[in-house]
Amino acid sequence: MRVILDTNVLLAALISPHSPPDIIYRAWQAGRFNLVTGAVQLDELRRVSRYPKIKAILPAHRVGTMINNMQHAIVLGDLPHLPEGIEVSDPNDAFLLAIALTGEADYLVTGDRRAGLLQCGSLGRTRIVTPATFCAEAL
Repeated sequence: MRVILDTNVLLAALISPHSPPDIIYRAWQAGRFNLVTGAVQLDELRRVSRYPKIKAILPAHRVGTMINNMQHAIVLGDLPHLPEGIEVSDPNDAFLLAIALTGEADYLVTGDRRAGLLQCGSLGRTRIVTPATFCAEAL
């Protein structure tokens, strides 16, 4: 099974022990699924982790360890543009859909209810779900 974890899910895994995002991240570390990511997401994770509100609650070394661990995931390089007809409410999330299509992901797990990804429900073979739904269905 191939899974993409939105950056908000990855950060939540570090911030909230025993939460669905943390359970998902630990399941990946235990080899229960293949994590699919991209260089652009790793860059976003580095950038977002430097925001003052994140730095105040999350030590940099924990994010660094996560990024190092993610080097063992399926890391996609250059991503193609999304095909015509695929609209994204938040252009900053377009890379997640590109990873989903290119990486042939089974799931895209996101906690962002405002960006519109969850409302899509799916893209091709990729189901777009919350962390709680993913835990209930796939773990």
